Amino acid sequence: MSSLTHLECARCGKHFAAGQTHNLCDCGSPLLARYDLRRASPKLEPRHLQSRARDLWRYREVLPVRQDASIVSLGEGFTPLLHAHHLGDNLGLPNLYLKDEAQNPTGSFKARGMAVAVSVAQELGIRRLAVPSAGNAGGALAAYAAKAGMEAAIFMPEDTPLVIRLECALHGAKVTLVSGSIKDCGRVMRERLKGGDWFDVSTLREPYRVEGKKTMAYEVFEQLGGRLPDAMIYPTGGGTGLIGMWKAFGEMQELGWIGERRPRMFAVQAQGCAPLVRAFAGESEQAAEWVNPQTLASGLRVPAAIGDFLILRALRESRGAALAVSDGDMLTAVREIAETEGILTSPEGGATLAGLKKLLGDGFLAGHESVVLFLTATGYKYFEALETLASQRGN
Repeated sequence: MSSLTHLECARCGKHFAAGQTHNLCDCGSPLLARYDLRRASPKLEPRHLQSRARDLWRYREVLPVRQDASIVSLGEGFTPLLHAHHLGDNLGLPNLYLKDEAQNPTGSFKARGMAVAVSVAQELGIRRLAVPSAGNAGGALAAYAAKAGMEAAIFMPEDTPLVIRLECALHGAKVTLVSGSIKDCGRVMRERLKGGDWFDVSTLREPYRVEGKKTMAYEVFEQLGGRLPDAMIYPTGGGTGLIGMWKAFGEMQELGWIGERRPRMFAVQAQGCAPLVRAFAGESEQAAEWVNPQTLASGLRVPAAIGDFLILRALRESRGAALAVSDGDMLTAVREIAETEGILTSPEGGATLAGLKKLLGDGFLAGHESVVLFLTATGYKYFEALETLASQRGN
């Protein structure tokens, strides 16, 4: 049973009632779900979790869905945490792990957030959902909306991979292709759907996708035998997962699972779209929009993140960093992960290995640390991006 009590603005702290429809705070900032963790703690002890289903709903007390009947699930969560022995040996990093989010329904970590967002929408009586998406969020919304019997409208850049466009259409979603980036998609979506009864489930413009994403942190803790790694490396566009995991660490501490120690958080972006890297280097609290974003990693082509201040805060408080890698290095890393560990990941997943190499080379990491790379989506949706890479190997 959920211990949800209210929603709270991440910037000004204003409270909003749970059980009602909300997007952003009056100040324009994201809202975060808050829980009565003292009440949840006795039921949510790690030793009690072993008998629960191996999906993200095992953490029901810290998820916002109040009635089990509202849950819309396709089996998301509890993805493998794989010890990357071969890759780790090559890097001199014996404690390297890969969180393989491709094992989620729809092939990416976006299933986590959409499962929770659609379930809350079901509970609130919302029947029409809309999102701007560079790819996998749209596919996930289309699938979960279909499962719930809801309508879905997806606004995508024209260069979104064909398989993802087909995925959305086959699930019955209304797909609109837009010239430009995901920001342009959001603008067109809000213009066209203005005045209708469509609910916007854009990244951090509603409070619940982040709650699904935070479960990655709970899982890593369990899968490492009741401890957290020294470092987490995360491909960062809108940054919902990084924000969610940082939130989860605070919940874990209040639940008594952990102390004050946190993993060092590293956000990896593309050199052609790196607003957070620029802001981190400039010691800014917000990230100015990146003009003309260019990268083959569609999930990283996010010129402005509404949760920028939350991402930057987590990086600084954890003694982490934001760094950028080239598209070429991402693709090389995709091939290296495939050849050493047998996982074909997306360019975004490749970015985490490229970022790890940079962190080791620059001395941010020494090699003795336990490190988790988040492989956020399957490479099987990105054949257009990976075709050149395969041809270079004579395939």
